[in-house]
Amino acid sequence: MEPVEGAKGESSQQLTMASPWILLEKDVFNPQNERLLEIIHVWKTGKKRKNSILCVVVAACRPIQLFLEKVKKADRGDQYKMTDRWPLKDLKLVDGKNVNQECLEFELQFDKVYKWTAVSADEKKAFIRCLWKLNRRYLSSSIAFVSIPSCMLEGKQSLQEVGNASAETGDQAEHSAYQEMTPKETADMLKLMEEYEPIVNNSMAFAEKLSKDLQVLDEANLQAIISSEKQVTLLMGSIDKALAEVAKVEETLQVYDELLGSVKQQMDHIQQGNSLLHQIDSNHEKLMSEIVFLTSNLDLSKKHRQVLSRGDLSSPSKVKACIAAAEALSSCMNVQIQPGYRKLQAIAEQLIMFETLKQNFENSFISHITSIFELQGNGQVPARMQQASELISSTHGPYHDDLLPYTPLMAWLKNANPILFHDLPKVYAWNLSRLYEREIKAFFELARMLLLGRTKECFPEGLDKQVACGSRQHPRFCLADSREGEEDEPDRGNVVKLPATSKGGKDVAFPEKSHWPKTKTELEEQPTQLLSEIFSSLEPELRGFIDTCNKVQQFSCLQVLVTLNDYMFEMQGSSAATSSSFLNVVLSNILLLAKNNFNKCICVLCKEIEEAKVPSKAKGGILPFVSRFEEFVNFSEDVFRWAQQRGELDKAHTKLVGSVFSSINSLASANLKVNTDMVMMENFHHIHCFLYQKKIQCLENKRREAKQRYHEHLERYVTKYLGQPLEKLNHFFEGVKARVALGVKEEEVSFQLAYSKQELRKVIEKYPGKEVKRALDTLYRKIHKYLSPEENLLPVVWRAMEQEFIRQYQEFENLIQRCYPESGITMDFTVEDLLNYFISVTQSSM
Repeated sequence: MEPVEGAKGESSQQLTMASPWILLEKDVFNPQNERLLEIIHVWKTGKKRKNSILCVVVAACRPIQLFLEKVKKADRGDQYKMTDRWPLKDLKLVDGKNVNQECLEFELQFDKVYKWTAVSADEKKAFIRCLWKLNRRYLSSSIAFVSIPSCMLEGKQSLQEVGNASAETGDQAEHSAYQEMTPKETADMLKLMEEYEPIVNNSMAFAEKLSKDLQVLDEANLQAIISSEKQVTLLMGSIDKALAEVAKVEETLQVYDELLGSVKQQMDHIQQGNSLLHQIDSNHEKLMSEIVFLTSNLDLSKKHRQVLSRGDLSSPSKVKACIAAAEALSSCMNVQIQPGYRKLQAIAEQLIMFETLKQNFENSFISHITSIFELQGNGQVPARMQQASELISSTHGPYHDDLLPYTPLMAWLKNANPILFHDLPKVYAWNLSRLYEREIKAFFELARMLLLGRTKECFPEGLDKQVACGSRQHPRFCLADSREGEEDEPDRGNVVKLPATSKGGKDVAFPEKSHWPKTKTELEEQPTQLLSEIFSSLEPELRGFIDTCNKVQQFSCLQVLVTLNDYMFEMQGSSAATSSSFLNVVLSNILLLAKNNFNKCICVLCKEIEEAKVPSKAKGGILPFVSRFEEFVNFSEDVFRWAQQRGELDKAHTKLVGSVFSSINSLASANLKVNTDMVMMENFHHIHCFLYQKKIQCLENKRREAKQRYHEHLERYVTKYLGQPLEKLNHFFEGVKARVALGVKEEEVSFQLAYSKQELRKVIEKYPGKEVKRALDTLYRKIHKYLSPEENLLPVVWRAMEQEFIRQYQEFENLIQRCYPESGITMDFTVEDLLNYFISVTQSSM
């Protein structure tokens, strides 16, 4: 682009505006590919002073475009922002407001008049001069300039300005007379003073000498000026001739400039014409592409229109044709077109036709699919289920196969009309729920019949005795199927089979898994509510069947609990299972019921154990409720052998063993013919051995407690019975120990009348060796009579009695030596004699 006149203001003005100019070019105009020509600081005339900057800029494009832009400083920082913009070609008038004197106000007239006040007169002059030059060169003098001196426009100074300039020059000359000496002048002055050093001390003589030298220099200067006057005159004449030639060149350039201006306008007109032609071609291409787009995307073939109009779904081939036509219709209706196109008559008619075809086909499809739902809902329970001799479930594969071909059309309906699609599952659920209700009821009726039939085969005495199983009159469990080895593990009895089949039956409650999509979206949007409506009878039937199981077998709740727990555990581990799925909800409710039944069963058993009463005529041995606890643990451990969770069973075991311990402890207050400690010792020993064998982790503490209690009652039993063979001797020494405990010295006990040496000899004489052996023999037979043979505790008890008897003997001997020293009193038998007595009694009883 050629340089534009007026782009450079006066040098003083540019220096003054250097900083704003640079910032404006950097922040505002350079990013917009524009060049700054002139600026002026202004504010709106007659209003509060708020400074703005008017900028004259030229765009870097062809043809040349000139603009006047208003710029303000941002609220924060040194950034500038443009607020207004006017093309200079729209400027009509520039009013300087006053011709004769300087005035800071001026007006610019575009569509409206804008009044501004300049910050300085120099900026106003430079700004108006720039507009004038741009008007002459690029705008064909279309802008009118009024109330503006011609010297301001042409860049000449008035006489007053010249005088002011001369005065300023004189002031500057006068000011320069008193300027500070330069370093060279200072050096010359010092040299001069050194040259005249002898007379420097005499100031008057020095001043006189300087005056004479100055006078000589002035005369030389005058002579030089007079001699060069001719040369100056010649130089001034040459300058005048050069100025005249410059004026002629300027006039010639002005003529050329005017001629080039007209040529430039013509070229601009030609360029604008070319731009319009290019725009016409571009619009034509866009129009053709839009027409091709609309005609190709909004065209539905005649075959598809006929298929959608008929809506015939009576055969697989016709279903496929309807699917293809529906997909084509969706493609046409889903085309994104501009809102204005819908006002075109052809497009509006096409869209109306699409909507009509869609509604007609929706009605046909809804009617057809609803008739299929009704037909399936009216289906009957297969005769093979009613006459089956084993538990079977019906299959719904044909029903699913009938519906699968319509999957694409259901997807189409979901997108085309979500409201109708939302209502269809309700119709499906209402029809299919009747079919599933009949089949589920028939399935559980068959399950009950098979359960009761097999139970009667195992228990021919009838159902009444089955209900009584596990009661106090029948301490043994009545189980229909008991496993004897791992090979029987898959068969957990009738109760286990039936709940497992009712949950896992292939098509009793749910369609085949292969018919369900497994995308992440479908898994996240499982139709739980729909399944709840279809299989509303499933949970009540399951509850009723479990109640039947509880009536038939008291402890069937264990098998049901294990089966449901394992099934739920497997479901939780499956990636397809969610906590809100229908099957999860139903089985969770049934599992809660099974847990409640199990807890009730345990509570009943605990109450039965705690309220158990041992007959007063009982001869000891293992108590019935201990055997009942043992059998329950064996049975439950067998059921829970492969269970993945056994938390409920551990709690039940802990609760039951607590009740057993409580009932055994209550025997201390019972009026039994046999020794209570013996009965408690045998039962705690039995429990300890049983728990040690089962190795149940949660009952380890109870096992250790049972062992401790067994030893306690063994000690008490032995201690009590040992007083019988040597009863009087035992009472005598108990009295001796009591006197010593009261503070009587051991050597003074013999002075007590009741515990004198004579009394001691009388008591010892009553227990010769033969009498002790006979008493031990009687004691052995008595213990053998009351101890239960299955526990085999006789050797243990007899050995404990032997040790205790020897300990007592040694204690008696010790008391005799301490309390009756030097009396010569001894027992009629020794420790060796006692050992021989025990061996003889044991051998004689074998």
